[in-house]
Amino acid sequence: MDITSAKAIVTGGASGLGGATARYLLSKGAQVTIFDRDADKGEAIAKETGAHFAEVDVSGEASTAKAIVAAKSAMGGITAVVNCAGIVTGASTLGKKGPFPLADFQRTIDINLVGSFNVARLAAEVMAENEPNADGERGVIVNTASVAAFDGQRGQAAYAASKAGIAGMSLPMARDLARTGIRVMAIAPGIFLTPMLESLGEDMIAELSKDVLHPKRLGSGEEYARLAEFIISHPYLNAEVIRLDGGLRMQ
Repeated sequence: MDITSAKAIVTGGASGLGGATARYLLSKGAQVTIFDRDADKGEAIAKETGAHFAEVDVSGEASTAKAIVAAKSAMGGITAVVNCAGIVTGASTLGKKGPFPLADFQRTIDINLVGSFNVARLAAEVMAENEPNADGERGVIVNTASVAAFDGQRGQAAYAASKAGIAGMSLPMARDLARTGIRVMAIAPGIFLTPMLESLGEDMIAELSKDVLHPKRLGSGEEYARLAEFIISHPYLNAEVIRLDGGLRMQ
């Protein structure tokens, strides 16, 4: 897919990895519609960069369906999705204050896993209407898993489960959509330097970096965005989860 003709939805595009991805795709000539719950940040980025914006709760069917229609109208179609919307919930399965609150576990699954599937399925319906290119391709979906899907640490039961679900659905979703000409990939980032982590200070960032093999630092949003753009552009990448972690293996 020629990135200059891409019409991409980026969920969670008002900040973090999603914000970096939205900016990077725009810099390469793509059209971008940002999906985010934070209307103030989303509209500010859209005004600054020329992106479109839709306020949306990705875990809600009606909210997402409305945003998909808005994105299609604004860009004249949809050819790519990069799902970055997500939350981190940390708590022990059984802690000093009792069992992990079930509502917190459910919310994590709903936003991270159900939200990714919800956007993917509704966007795929629109992509199916596209004229295929020479490879028969009509669209591409890039979901965000995590190294926690494979190396989940203590207190990450909800987060790791949600990200393992994203990794696990990549192959069957790709198989489902192959006949429609839609590729499905997932990126499993390690520890990335987001605004939330920057607020922890240099000492904490150094501690988090110590188990990264090389380079000995946290990942950057642009590095995630570059991989997302490469996946969109590369026609033979399909049905796979790519770790992007500098060789990190969490204990």
